[in-house]
Amino acid sequence: MVESVSITANEDILVDDDGKPKRTGTVWTATAHIITAVIGAGVLSLPWAMAQLGWIIGILSFLICSSVILYTSNLLTDCYRSPDSVTGQRNSTYMEAVKANLGGRMHLICGIVQYTNLTGAAIGYTITTSISIVAIRKINCFHKKGVGSDECRFSNNPYMIGLGIVEIFLSQIPHFHKISWLSIIASIMSFGYAFIGIGLSLATIIQGKGRSTYLIASKGQFTPDKIWNMLVALGNITVASSYSQIAIDIQDSLKSSRAENAVMKMANKMAIVTMTVIFLLCACSGYAAFGSDTPGSILMSSGFKEPFWLINIANVFIVIHLLGAYQVLCQPIYGVVETLAKQQWPNSTFIMEEFSVSIGKVKLNINLFRLVWRTVFVVVVTILAMAMPFFNEILALLGATAYWPLGIYFPVEMFIAKQKLKKRTFQWIGLQTLNAIFMLLAIAVACAAIHGLNESLRKYKPFMYKG
Repeated sequence: MVESVSITANEDILVDDDGKPKRTGTVWTATAHIITAVIGAGVLSLPWAMAQLGWIIGILSFLICSSVILYTSNLLTDCYRSPDSVTGQRNSTYMEAVKANLGGRMHLICGIVQYTNLTGAAIGYTITTSISIVAIRKINCFHKKGVGSDECRFSNNPYMIGLGIVEIFLSQIPHFHKISWLSIIASIMSFGYAFIGIGLSLATIIQGKGRSTYLIASKGQFTPDKIWNMLVALGNITVASSYSQIAIDIQDSLKSSRAENAVMKMANKMAIVTMTVIFLLCACSGYAAFGSDTPGSILMSSGFKEPFWLINIANVFIVIHLLGAYQVLCQPIYGVVETLAKQQWPNSTFIMEEFSVSIGKVKLNINLFRLVWRTVFVVVVTILAMAMPFFNEILALLGATAYWPLGIYFPVEMFIAKQKLKKRTFQWIGLQTLNAIFMLLAIAVACAAIHGLNESLRKYKPFMYKG
């Protein structure tokens, strides 16, 4: 029951040097945000990626991608303030950082790539969450009626709608430093299901049930399909380890008692070391357990099926994690739209006013524009997820096209501009070589993603998918 409603827009609150509410983030909350973003349900598909690449290329790919993303993330960290990395003016979004350091219209290209990718990720998370819920029902059904029973097929749509309703409520959390608790819970859940997958894989190996593995790729000749799969596997690894699209927004949540770039670099290191260890444990143990027949996800219905109660717990963890990860990825989208609206209509009560609503002993701040626009966004994302259950292939394409510009190109170019590096110097040549290598990789992965998308378009019908 609502007891009282009052306008509190003019209340005195603590603010930072840019006039925004006092930031409260720490190295631990930043680390939690990063882990929530990178250790997603995609970690369960990494054994499949390892199976496509083999031990040598697979492990090297993980180590190289982790090292590169740590290096470029630290370059990006120094672009949060300009022109000086410690005392300069804040750049609260990736677009602002690109505009401040590179000028021109590059920030518009950055914005299009970044927000398209984040919206795509939200759609992909909606689909993945519904698949995890359906996996719980299928595993329970298999346990009662036998594996492969025709009665164990369920529509994903009701669960996507249910997820959308929950996300509408969670979307009203105003900004990044108000969702730290959600990121911490989501991070714990991600460790939970990752270690269940690792534990089941190790148990299979210890029992002597592991399958044959290969040093380079899988058995048989290098057919076109195998090469496509190897490229998709490389794409899965690079995209899984990237969080550049939300890095500046995470840094913008840190309090200023210490230089933000120093705190963020520590968070980068802690999160990426954690990520790399979990990625390698999951990929290596899963590949050793399933061999060349490693499924797309080791905890979904095509992977482990016993003990069914433990698989169910893991899928519940996935659902809870993705609820939080959805909000972490969408916060930059919410923030940029609301900032632009406030700049365009600074005198609008609908956009500017915050209303304090008391429900029993709980006090909530509600903004009408935030309520309406975020609800519309979640509804549209949910409808698109229901219409395109094959969207994971589209997400692979979006990820491939976004990884290079956001994770490599812009951080490198901003660093060159910020440091005023001269052309054809040793450091400039090294950075541009890194740029070129990952651009070619992104093009190759995008081609593989388009190939997979073409196959999916022949298979699925909108709103009619059953898992």
